[in-house]
Amino acid sequence: MKIDIDKLTEAELIDLNNKIVARLRFLSQMRAHEKMLEFKVGDRVEFQPDGRPVLVGMLTRYNKKTVTVVTDDGEHWNVAPSFLRKPDHAKKVVDGDSNIVPLRKK
Repeated sequence: MKIDIDKLTEAELIDLNNKIVARLRFLSQMRAHEKMLEFKVGDRVEFQPDGRPVLVGMLTRYNKKTVTVVTDDGEHWNVAPSFLRKPDHAKKVVDGDSNIVPLRKK
């Protein structure tokens, strides 16, 4: 389907632009949601912020466009799911299958 935008009025162009922007947002959210489904709350994940070493932590919450990760140092990060990966060298918990994560005291 081809649209000849040269024949559209200003109002029609604005309407078309709004529809395009809405569709692009929807597609972006779907990609983020699809990537989020690769992980679940409680999973160990890692990511690398610009100019910093790789951070490892636990995914604690899904947000609209990001997930919240609490690092092993107790820092909270909101991270786009596309930056997450499962760590190769996840720290082993002393008790085996325990869900307890040590947090640092302030």
